[in-house]
Amino acid sequence: MQEIRKYPVGMQTFEDVINDKYIYVDKTKYIVSFLRNGSKYLFLSRPRRFGKSLFVSTLKAYFEGRKEL
Repeated sequence: MQEIRKYPVGMQTFEDVINDKYIYVDKTKYIVSFLRNGSKYLFLSRPRRFGKSLFVSTLKAYFEGRKEL
């Protein structure tokens, strides 16, 4: 029987989403464009509950080198 995976509604950490096997839309391709831009600051202008904190958590895990995630 196939496992039904849920959306991570209200979850804000990348580690919890991956470890608890929730559905995750991978946005890591945007990391390269952020690095090439070379800006000191990044402004994430998105509506409420649109994944800003989760994306920042993903960036943190990426730059910490957390390959197991």
